[in-house]
Amino acid sequence: MNDSRSPHFGDAERWARLTEKQRACLDLLLERKSSKQIARILGIAKPTVDQRIATARAVLGAADRDEAALRYARLKTVYDPVIHDPARIPLPTRLVPSHFPNGDPAETIALKDGAFITEGPSASQPPFGDLWRPDHSLSKRVMMMAAMLVMAVILILAGLAIGRELTRLISG
Repeated sequence: MNDSRSPHFGDAERWARLTEKQRACLDLLLERKSSKQIARILGIAKPTVDQRIATARAVLGAADRDEAALRYARLKTVYDPVIHDPARIPLPTRLVPSHFPNGDPAETIALKDGAFITEGPSASQPPFGDLWRPDHSLSKRVMMMAAMLVMAVILILAGLAIGRELTRLISG
């Protein structure tokens, strides 16, 4: 019954020949939108909408826009793919044999729910607080730059002092 004279074979072929752009126009045509409204929604020119609908009418073998919309609606209920993901059913759990006597590993360490760090930096509070925030006030920015300048001067002076001491030790 799947020969070329079967109406279902022709319907499947017609559905496959419709492009996504034609389907988008026909979807809006099903909502009784005019060509001008469809053009505004899709962001294209009105003659483009008319051309897509005319081509879709020819593919569907319809005499006018309304008949094309009806034929498209009938095909859409049959051939439109599912638009949502299928529900994932978890696999049933299986019991596995235990290699421990009595099923209890005595030498392993069990973590309890309360075994987490309560002091120190955490993910909710970064280690440097809000230092790296981009929206500091001008006075805070000046103070941070001054602190960085002082640290740079201290590092340079420490490097020079180490270099002088090494030179004094080597030259004897």
